[in-house]
Amino acid sequence: MDTVRWSIDIRDIDGPVLHEEGADLLCETASIGKIFLLVEVARRILNGQLDPNSPIEIPQDRRGEESGILYRFVNQNIAVADAALLVGAFSDNLATNALIHMCGLDTVRSVSRELGYEHTALLDFIRDEERTPDLPWASSAGNARELSHVMEQLHRGTVVSPEVSAQVLSWLASDADTSMFADAFYLDPLAHIHEDGVLLRHKTGTTEVVRADVGIVTGPKATVSYAVLANWKGMDDQREPVMQRMRALGAQVRAYVSSGTTHVCLLYT
Repeated sequence: MDTVRWSIDIRDIDGPVLHEEGADLLCETASIGKIFLLVEVARRILNGQLDPNSPIEIPQDRRGEESGILYRFVNQNIAVADAALLVGAFSDNLATNALIHMCGLDTVRSVSRELGYEHTALLDFIRDEERTPDLPWASSAGNARELSHVMEQLHRGTVVSPEVSAQVLSWLASDADTSMFADAFYLDPLAHIHEDGVLLRHKTGTTEVVRADVGIVTGPKATVSYAVLANWKGMDDQREPVMQRMRALGAQVRAYVSSGTTHVCLLYT
């Protein structure tokens, strides 16, 4: 019988691995690979290759009307830094495609490899059309072990440089999608830049067959990096059980970072 494809890695960055499940399993990750785009944009801003105040360039053949809000703007002539913020806050597809175009797709694809990740990357522009055999199989893909690690390294300031890491985390701080793993932290989805019991920096990804949430969460007792990925292509709709499990895992992490509960257990087989 088909089952949901899970890849999970949850760990105290200064302590034990809290939960591993298919941590090396390759999954479609929807928008998660946009983290590597933000790394490249931050690097280019800080080394002077991109002016954060310059207007973005939006290719006509990369326009879409799905995730995000820029496609609804009257004036889409926004600054590079504001486009990066829209990617971090709303996973904005139009801003994503504009920034990939400005940095170069091959360059953005190579970011994760340069950081030492073999199986995780942003692979392509965001496309409205069906993916044909001549296109990458997904817009981004990866596994939980590598994605949990990249969030830990951003927290430690070792992704490219402390300044690049801090800038990427600043953009991710505004992520308004707290519907998955992060739902258990009871944060205001639109206002959680500052600590409110816990401090969260994360990125989510969603398609009709994907739910993914990766992040770093700090509470009074611990800091935890996590990546929780679920795929169910070829199956009936699994949104309800997947979201229930993600929230349940998140609740255990909230307890852990808040009070030092000893471990996260396997909730479902």
